[in-house]
This record gives sequence, structure tokens and C-alpha cells, in this order.
Amino acid sequence: MKKLLFLLLLIPLFGNAQFQKIENFVVKENLSRNGKLAIIAVDSLERTNERINGTYKFSINGFTQDLKFHDGIAVPNDKIESSTFVFFKHKNQDTSKGRLFYIYKSDKGLSTFAISGLMFLIIPAVILLIAYAFKKLLLTAIILAVGFFFFNHSQGLNISSIIESIFASLKNLIF
Repeated sequence: MKKLLFLLLLIPLFGNAQFQKIENFVVKENLSRNGKLAIIAVDSLERTNERINGTYKFSINGFTQDLKFHDGIAVPNDKIESSTFVFFKHKNQDTSKGRLFYIYKSDKGLSTFAISGLMFLIIPAVILLIAYAFKKLLLTAIILAVGFFFFNHSQGLNISSIIESIFASLKNLIF
């Protein structure tokens, strides 16, 4: 009887461990500076959520990986060989969070820059507005827009990541 009572008292402890959710995350260079990134689970104040432990599914540029979090930090296996765009997405039971980052590789290490999906709407809109205001510069604006999309594509960013980043930013803006 005592064992049954003890097991019934432990059920809530195990149940709470299963419902840990990653609500938000940031990406930084791994502390060992080995060319790898670290995904850090954070709370609403951008502080590391050290309660996150276990395996969570992330989609990195469309490839699903199981990442093992320990004290709120996980390190994907892949090394970053050159500067590139990387789209990280994590889906909880009820919501999903996607973030686009530009990873700049230099001699000093990796630098991460978060990119809002709204920038993919604002930059072309500004280019088209300038082109409309200065009709003589229309050809230049088209060349700049094509160059913008070519640069993004050559650095590893594809159209589906752009569209998904735009929708994720609009969803975060609304909610």
C-alpha cells in the first residue's frame, strides 16, 4: 500500500517533466568556438530557460533534427563552413516558432544576426516606391531587386524560407 501511495505521489512529478515547452529561442556561437551554433531556449525576458532538458525536434533549413537540450542549451551536429542564412523552426503542441538568422563567419568566429521576416516585405516595397517615384531609375531598381534575391539565394536562402519567415513574423506581430 505504501509503494502504491508513493508511486501515485510521483506521477505529478513525471507529468510536469513531459510538458516543458520551448516558447522562444536564440542562436549564438557555441562557447567552444568550434564552428558550431548553440540553440538557447529563453523566456520572455531573453534569459536562458535552464528548466529545458531533453530531446526536442527542430527544423533547420527544412531538415528535421532531434536536439538534446541540457540546461536550456543544445548544439546541432553540423558545422558552419561559410556565411549563410539559417532558418530554425520549433513546433510545440499548440504553437510553432520560426526564426531566420544570418550567420557571418569570420576569423574571430561566428556572429549571428536575427532577421525579421517583415524585412523581406519592407526592402522590396521601398525599392519599388523609390522606382515609382523616380521612373527613370526603374531599370536600376529591378536590377537591385534581382540582385537582392540572387544574393539571398546564393547564401542558402530559398523562397520557401523567405515566405515562412514572413508569415512567422506577421503571426508574431498579430499575436
